[in-house]
Amino acid sequence: MPIITTRKLFKQFGTGDVAIEVLRGVDLTIESGEFVAVMGPSGSGKSTLMSIIGGIEPPTSGQVILDGVDIANLSDDQRTIMRRRKIGFVFQAFNLIPTLSALENVSLPLELDGVDRKTAKVRAAEALERVELLHRADHIPAKLSGGEQQRVAVARALAIKPAILLADEPTGNLDSRQSGRVTQLLRDLATESKQTIVMVTHDANVARAAFRLLMIRDGNIERDIQQEDFAANSQAFNDGSGQFPKTTSPLASGPAILSEGNR
Repeated sequence: MPIITTRKLFKQFGTGDVAIEVLRGVDLTIESGEFVAVMGPSGSGKSTLMSIIGGIEPPTSGQVILDGVDIANLSDDQRTIMRRRKIGFVFQAFNLIPTLSALENVSLPLELDGVDRKTAKVRAAEALERVELLHRADHIPAKLSGGEQQRVAVARALAIKPAILLADEPTGNLDSRQSGRVTQLLRDLATESKQTIVMVTHDANVARAAFRLLMIRDGNIERDIQQEDFAANSQAFNDGSGQFPKTTSPLASGPAILSEGNR
């Protein structure tokens, strides 16, 4: 059974003459363990799609089925629990609490969900080790680089052991070196841990790390490209139309392992 399914997904903001239709009947299936990148021009609906999949924003009509559950049938409290326990969120802004250490930032959501403090600290340490930051566990965010802060944010998402990891522009605030490191981390999670990842990005070179690329335009999926077809669809990764800016990410040549200098 697919872990994510959307059926005839519509989203409209506003009513009457000022209504804006952001999604227009999106049908989508994502299997467990896939790493999917979502690209599209500003206003194409990609972040709205992410918010609806994550249960943050309700659709105007249509279905969202996560891990076999139609989230429209859940109460507000049930959706909150679903987000807390099944979905890990990573955003462009790291959203770390500045007065807490990396370990405390990662363990806090677990404690808020009722996990005892000792167990939460152990799980947080395991998540930090997974992103190679256990040695920085006692540092507050101000003492960490931007890339390290984003990796702490990834660890925080992973600590709940989510079925799905949703990443919205996770490299948007990072330089090319740190961007490459975070992107490689996401790819490693997908390849080694079989983590299901859906990532919105404007960065065509970051998108190359994914196993599959969804191109969204005007509220519809315009193209659905598997990694083995990336080379034949190279136009999806350039800015010839002015829609997708080029970058200088270390992954510019494709999803190769980063050099030692970028690890």
